[in-house]
Amino acid sequence: MKKYKTIQHKVTSPMVNMGPIKLRQPLPTEEIENVDPFLLLHHYGPYAISEFNNPFDLGPHPHRGFEPITLLFKGEQLHRDSLGNEMVVKAGDVQWTTAGRGIIHAEGPTKEFVKEGGDLEGIQLWLNLPAKDKMMTPNYQHLEEKQIPKIFSEDKKVQLNIIAGNQNNESGLIQTQTAVNVFTLKANKGGQLEINIPEKHQSLIYLLVGEILVNTSELLRKGESQMVTFNQDGNTIQFEAKKESTLLVLSGEPIGEKITQYGPYVMNTQTEILEAMRDYQKGKMGYLY
Repeated sequence: MKKYKTIQHKVTSPMVNMGPIKLRQPLPTEEIENVDPFLLLHHYGPYAISEFNNPFDLGPHPHRGFEPITLLFKGEQLHRDSLGNEMVVKAGDVQWTTAGRGIIHAEGPTKEFVKEGGDLEGIQLWLNLPAKDKMMTPNYQHLEEKQIPKIFSEDKKVQLNIIAGNQNNESGLIQTQTAVNVFTLKANKGGQLEINIPEKHQSLIYLLVGEILVNTSELLRKGESQMVTFNQDGNTIQFEAKKESTLLVLSGEPIGEKITQYGPYVMNTQTEILEAMRDYQKGKMGYLY
């Protein structure tokens, strides 16, 4: 039986400073610590990248204990990591890094993109790993836009991209460690869609651009409230696009474990954080120059 999930929080997407970069951070906020298993959501750009303006060039840095995920909406980035991967991620592509026991990676606009100039925009997610998997072998998955399964609303006004998880008998190609759904959507004005989300999942909708009505009652508009989180009730989320819109839909089965976070490490105890710092300094996470 179909039942809409009730809305738990409706929040803005405030700008924060990350070194030389200004970006939007709707998660975490003072109001919402996480939407377990999702720990962080950064919306960066659109930046007008050129030879004179290139703030988003992140040099080599480590991660342990979670999965940093990049969904690129505009532009082009180069990913390099200590596993030996070197991939160009283009608009519509996804890079899904399982940091596990440790990985070092770097990302930023390609030299060609900087030279030619253009807009860069993307989402970075931090997806937690359960304690049993925090020290697993690191891994990297790259999906090109053309590889991502897509479904459409009956009127063809909404395109749903299934990156991970399941919807309408279609499954994402990303191999996940926990039960999660990661979808992006593009909707033309008037487009409507119902999305099936398991009742026990924690879930959210984030609006990158446009204006949508969620569950016939809550309006999201860029520059105002841009994210809603839902209670663990019901099994359906519905929306209607009031303008041309781009959305991110996330859901996942909560891990429910206490976490300790310091910088680029997400573990379960302070001791494990100290071990991560030591292992990085000793080169146990590999090298990247």
